[in-house]
Parts: sequence; C-alpha cells; structure tokens
Amino acid sequence: MITGLDHVVVLTGDINAASAAYQTLFARAPAWQNSGDGADRVLFTLDNTTLELMAPSGEGANAARIRAVLAAQGEGLASICFRTGDIAKMHRRLDRLTLKPAAIAEVESRDAISGATLAWKRTRAATEATRGVRMFFLERDKERPLSVRTTTGSITALDHVVVSTSDPERAAALYGARLGLDMALDRSHPDWGRLMFFRCGDLIVEVTHRPGTPADTSQDQLRGLCWRVADIDATHARLTQAGVDVSEVRTGRKPGTRVMTVRSGTSGVPTLLVQPSAGKDA
Repeated sequence: MITGLDHVVVLTGDINAASAAYQTLFARAPAWQNSGDGADRVLFTLDNTTLELMAPSGEGANAARIRAVLAAQGEGLASICFRTGDIAKMHRRLDRLTLKPAAIAEVESRDAISGATLAWKRTRAATEATRGVRMFFLERDKERPLSVRTTTGSITALDHVVVSTSDPERAAALYGARLGLDMALDRSHPDWGRLMFFRCGDLIVEVTHRPGTPADTSQDQLRGLCWRVADIDATHARLTQAGVDVSEVRTGRKPGTRVMTVRSGTSGVPTLLVQPSAGKDA
C-alpha cells in the first residue's frame, strides 16, 4: 500500500536561514511556502520526494510543541511521511497491525507566492508503536510543483533515509512485515554491524545497527539523508565555491558510487551526497 516516501520533515528555529541554506545545497528554489497552524513551512520538491522545513510561528499548541522539540533535541530530522494510493485502506491496515493510527484528516495548503492550493488526506501512526520514529501516511491526487534548478550541479533526488536501531529484528519486522516494504539487502559485518535496505518507491529506507548501540531496544532514530547528484565533481566545486563545508569526494561503499559528506548548511541533518554507479538514473 505504500507507494513511496512523500516527504521528510526537518525542524528548524530559523525558517529563512534554513531555506537559504537548502537552496544553496540543492541549487534549486523552494517550490512551496506557507504559514498556519503554528508553523512556517518551506518545501523543496525534488525528482522523487520533498523536503519540508518547519519552524514554529506565533502562539498555540502546535507552535509550543515544535519549540519544545527544538529545545529538547535541537534542529534536525523530525518525521517521515509515506505516500499511499488509498488512505482508507492504509488506515485499516495500520489499525490491524496495532500501529494505532489517528483519524484521517483532510488538509489544504495555499502557496504564499503563487496562491495555488493543494489538498490531501493523512493519518499518523502512534510513535510508541513505530519504535520512536514519527511516521505519517498521506494520499494526494495532484503532484506538487518541482523546485526549479537555479544553477548547474544541482541535487536531483533522495537516495536513502537512514534509521538507526538498537533492535534490528524488531525494526526489520516493522519496515518489512508490518509496513510492507521490500527488503532489498540484509548484511552483517563484525566491524560496522548490520545493514538493511528496504525499497520505498525509487529510494531506500536504510536501517542500521551498529556494535555498541545503547541498550534501549524500544527506540529507533532518524539519523540522516543521502541525496543523489548527477556529477559529484561539479556539485563539490559549486558547494565549495559557495562556502559550504564539504569533505573530499571519495569512493562509496557500494561499488561504482562516489560520495561526499556535507558538514554545514543542513539544519542539523547528517547529510551525504552520492553519484550513483553507471547505469543507475541520477
């Protein structure tokens, strides 16, 4: 029932600074901006998913909740939202799997720049049932506008989102058996632990278990994002010139790939860029 990863949410204390930083990182303009329900939001829509920046705005319960999360955890990844073609069936499945879904809500958003509107239906699973990772599920019948490329060497798409776990068997059961994502890889190594890939549309949910992981086996954590680029050398040169702190380009763990780490301008999100191996769309 899950057809892809609709978007990821990044909390920030300064929506303008975060938006400017991601416009530099992506070399793409924001696709959607709106305010309401205690939050300011800026969305960047790439070829296969959307990154939503969210900051508290004004007063009210939702603004207070966002400020409390920022005070406790700082900026960074806050939640993931899966896309489905039938929210009613998705809700029934979540309920049968004891993931305690909230009532389906109908939501509408208006872009502050164009005045265009988008509407969708969504639910969310209980966080205690999804091992501490905030998960939403969304059905929409119209695509979001894409973020326009502003220069060469842009980011094209999301390659994978990383979830760390202290209990790989239960995490595998959640993402595989319960959510129905296809396990594409399950590999273990004494030095770096266990690595599992779950296909989600044309990207991957990567679940990792490292040696020495804390003993609390009830909580998983969103750890980071890896974005695809078509030409990593061009992207490296562009970001270096823009003053972004990036590592040197190096050979990736997956044969044929080249990667680099982004150390600044990500609102606290551990970020990797990858040029896929030849033959894979970038």
